[in-house]
Order: sequence, then structure tokens, then C-alpha cells
Amino acid sequence: MTAVWGLTWKELIRKRVTLMTIIMTVLFWIAFWFVSGAIAGTQEPVDFRSTFDLFGNFANAAMVLTLGFFFGAFAVAFLAIFSSVAAVTGEAEHGVLQSVLARPLPRWKWYLGRWLGFVSYGVLYALILFISIIIICWMKTGVMIDGSVLLKSFALFASVVPLLISMTMLGSCWLSPLGNGIGMTMLFGMGWLGSTIGRLMNGRMLQSDGEKTLETITGLIKTAMPADALQQRMLSELFSISELAGLFDINRSLSYFSINGAPSNAFLLYSAIYTAAMLVTGLLVIRRKDF
Repeated sequence: MTAVWGLTWKELIRKRVTLMTIIMTVLFWIAFWFVSGAIAGTQEPVDFRSTFDLFGNFANAAMVLTLGFFFGAFAVAFLAIFSSVAAVTGEAEHGVLQSVLARPLPRWKWYLGRWLGFVSYGVLYALILFISIIIICWMKTGVMIDGSVLLKSFALFASVVPLLISMTMLGSCWLSPLGNGIGMTMLFGMGWLGSTIGRLMNGRMLQSDGEKTLETITGLIKTAMPADALQQRMLSELFSISELAGLFDINRSLSYFSINGAPSNAFLLYSAIYTAAMLVTGLLVIRRKDF
């Protein structure tokens, strides 16, 4: 299984999706540097800041981080999806899977080794992106975030990787790489749309006669694809919204990027169970599937 893990890393390094991800990430860093500077503006020295200035600077930092992680969530999601989109059927189509499974290696170990390779690769990229966004924000705004908050936020930010890879690898047991990629991209997009509609409704920025129906639909979408909901909880933890309640309303500064209705701890538990269920289902399917 460790050998499969290592081979998966070598395969990913050679893939074009990695090269494209690196190029787009560098372009993002350049754009984000100038955008965050434009949002933050010229900062006063810390000793001369009033309480109002402190809250205003925190609001600027929150907007910078929200925009940064808006791109970051999509970058991590697409790397997770397209790195593992051909994990099973793609290997079978090229005859690689048949030669591997002919060896005395249990199928579930091969599948789990691939999963660990994809997940560790995606989590490493998520870590690099997370740290870079935090550092750029700190350099432009001067706002420092507590280390324990950063650890908790990163765990939520990276939790999307095993979720999406588990779903994508399960889909690759039946679908072609193209069909699987399109399906997962559309499902991720639906999750983002459902979460966005939910935020607008919770912030009273979207009024509709069918509000109950919309709540039901968005709830079902987030249940099927919890990725963007996890992103909202990550931002909520990063900005310590629950601790600032009654003292400073950060959502007024974020406007359409406001963080309303962040998922509860029960939803986080559901997401963990959902991810584990997708992985276990894939392990069971690969044991019985004919190639």
C-alpha cells in the first residue's frame, strides 16, 4: 500500500493538472497581492490606532481573507477532483489496473493506497495555499490571527480534500474520466450555489414567497455536497464570529460575502461520516467490480 501511495505521488507530479495548478496559483498570488493591498490601503502604526481603526482594519483583513479563500476553495476542490478523476476507470482503460491487480495485492489496499496518495497531495497543496493567503493578509493589513484558530481553520479548510476525493474515486468506479469530472464539477457547483442562496436568505438579502421551499432545496444540496458549507464554517472560525457577536458585526462589512448560517458541529460530524461512508463504499465496490 505504501508503494501505491508513492507511485500515486509520482503520477500526480507528472500530470498536467499539477502544472496548471502551479501556474494558476502563481497568477493568483500576484493578483491577490495587489488586490489585498488595494483593500487594506495605507495602515497607521499600531500605537496610534483608535478602537474604530482596529475594527476597520479587522474588517479589511476579513474581506481580504474572504476573497483569498474564495479562490482557494475552488483551487483545492478542482485539484482534488481532477487529480483523482481517472483513479479507477482511467487506469482500467489503459490496462494499468489489470496488471497491478494481477499481483498478490488486495484490491482494497490498492484503492486505499491511491486514496492516501491523492489526499496527502491535496492536503499539502491546501497547506501551502492556506499559509500563503494568511501571510499576504498579514503583510498587507498587519492583522495577526491566533495559532489555535489557524489550526482549527486549516483543519476545516483541508477537510474538503478527503471528502471530494472519496466521492470522485467512488464515481470513477463506474464513470469514465470525462463523465466523472463533469459530474463532480457540476455537483460541486450546485453545493456552492446552494450555500450561497442559504447565506443570502439568512442575511435577509434574498426575499422570496417560496422561502421554505428554497430552504429545503438548499438543505438537500448541502447534504449531498457539504464542501462549501465546510468553507463557511472555516471562515466563521477564522474570524471568531461567535466570540465577536454583540461586539462587532463583521457580516455588515463583508456584504454579499457575509458568513450567515455557518454549519453546526452536528453538520461537521455528518460530513465526517459522509466522507467515511464514501470511502468505505468505494473499498467495497472495488473488491467486487470486474475489469
